[in-house]
Amino acid sequence: MASPVLTVVTGRPGTGKTTLARSLAREIGCPAIVHDEVTQGMVLANSPTRTTGLDLAFERPALTVFFDVIAVLARAGVTAVAEAALPGRLWHPRLEALTGLAQFRILLCTAPTSIVRARIQQRIETDPNRRARSDELLESVDPDTAPEREFDPGIATVPMLTVDTTHGYQPGLVAISRFATRPDPDEALEA
Repeated sequence: MASPVLTVVTGRPGTGKTTLARSLAREIGCPAIVHDEVTQGMVLANSPTRTTGLDLAFERPALTVFFDVIAVLARAGVTAVAEAALPGRLWHPRLEALTGLAQFRILLCTAPTSIVRARIQQRIETDPNRRARSDELLESVDPDTAPEREFDPGIATVPMLTVDTTHGYQPGLVAISRFATRPDPDEALEA
């Protein structure tokens, strides 16, 4: 059996990672594992009166579950897309542990800070649970405290593509899906 491909979608909060991960998973026909959704599922199971929002008390257990699900899928030979706004130091050891089970691709989402701040501000205004964490969320997009390079998992042998999400995707979704699925991702971008 051929190795599955795990496409990691990472970057600062507000860079369009979740939207890209879902779109890519639909495009290539595989599951998308979204860290914030795992966390939200834990919140709902433990606090049934809450219907939305993240709870920091569940961050560590959700991180364990997130990576456990990725590992189970890799061991089963399932190609998947995994999305999280995690610093590279958290991605790196967990991906290294799976190197014999899956091929990896990294998509690093980027957008100008002004666009990212506007997206975060819109989320704060429409989600009362995020409003309580507004200072933390806005701090998380400050390039001085959360530079893009901190979200790079830092595995030199893994192909990485930077995706500008300012207006849609640059490169486009078709090129991104070729990058995520072809045996030689560099060749896929030239096609």
